[in-house]
Amino acid sequence: MLLEAALDELPPGPSLSPQRQVFGWIFRPEALMERAQRERGDVFTLRLPLGPIVAVSDPSLIKDVFTGDADVLRAGEGNRPLEPVVGPDSLLLLDGARHLRRRRLVLPPFHGERLKAYADDMAQITRDDLATWPLDTPFPLEPRLRAITLAIILRVVFGIEDAQRAATLAHLIPALVPDGGASSLLLLPALRRDLGPRSPWGRFLGARAAIDRILYDEIAARRTDDRERADILSLLLAARDEDGRPLTDRELRDELMTLLIAGHETTASALAWTFALLHHRRDLLATARTDDRLLDAIVTETLRLKPPLPLAVRRTSEPIQLGGHHLPAGARIGLCIHLTHRRADLYGPDPLAFRPERFIDTTNKPDTYGWLPFGGGIRRCVGAAFAQLEMRTVLRTVLEHRDVTPAPPHGRAERTRRRAIVLAPAAGARTIVSRR
Repeated sequence: MLLEAALDELPPGPSLSPQRQVFGWIFRPEALMERAQRERGDVFTLRLPLGPIVAVSDPSLIKDVFTGDADVLRAGEGNRPLEPVVGPDSLLLLDGARHLRRRRLVLPPFHGERLKAYADDMAQITRDDLATWPLDTPFPLEPRLRAITLAIILRVVFGIEDAQRAATLAHLIPALVPDGGASSLLLLPALRRDLGPRSPWGRFLGARAAIDRILYDEIAARRTDDRERADILSLLLAARDEDGRPLTDRELRDELMTLLIAGHETTASALAWTFALLHHRRDLLATARTDDRLLDAIVTETLRLKPPLPLAVRRTSEPIQLGGHHLPAGARIGLCIHLTHRRADLYGPDPLAFRPERFIDTTNKPDTYGWLPFGGGIRRCVGAAFAQLEMRTVLRTVLEHRDVTPAPPHGRAERTRRRAIVLAPAAGARTIVSRR
């Protein structure tokens, strides 16, 4: 834990009071980060609801963190605020040998030929949901895209076949995800007070307990299911470490919750931003239906310009030197994805423009330490390939079956709102769709 006396050792921050920084982080996080960079450069300290964090957007320093000693730069401790949702045995919260063991167990189902086999289910789920979309009238896309990404998690990851069980989970899950604004503070330790089933934390605990009952029942039933199944839960049940040990029920539950919360919300937000950005580049739509390279470039550029998560966090277990800054033990370092993705030296001459063309050339791959929507190093998101496949598949399926046009007012860039830990389009990417 960072002692109050150590605060003076941190780099200076923006010329705003700590209270205004907290307010900015909740309601206008992008503007807060951009102001701090203008005033302080590529390394600065923000005073946030969970305490100070040293934001870094210099790729060379980001490389130092990603390739540094993982026992000193602890990502698991940096992700500790997520524990009430994902659980203490989540891959996100582990460090050291426990993290490496878990990563080896969890990673295989998300790669190779197995991954490609999931695309058909993703496309079918999207077509099923498309049938419910209103035609020729404005509506926000983001809630529909969240429904799609949630259905993909429940079918492809969890392998749940019981429609009622899936529907119950879909009803309960929103209670775990604060829907923006001040409600995003629900997970702060000081606010975790159970004042009865109708209090915010009481509702959270009730929903979590109900979800746990369903997940543990599903795990128990799956352990006695002798059928050959391809869903990710079944593959995780069959996984063994080098000593032949499987994942425990608790470990499986926490990994499922991690995949559910991290995978469903982030991908839905990224997809919503994809359509919001394409509203201003309608010249790309016809080609994107048939050109896989352009589709890949659109996904890559969306994740660059509008990454769902603004920071990747580490906590120092001992004092370190980061560039010209000495950071004490207990300091939190936030690798600033949002600012790094907008650097003119990486993405100039117009880094703020939505230009998928910058990635059309397959030799022009994103810089390892300059394109960070999935983090990096040994902590890079295990579901990165799955999420990109999902984005491509959902986007292609929508464009194949619907014409999409922006809802009025036209020409205005969509603002950002916080939805729990992700940054989503404030108006939900309002769109008008019609049959093709």
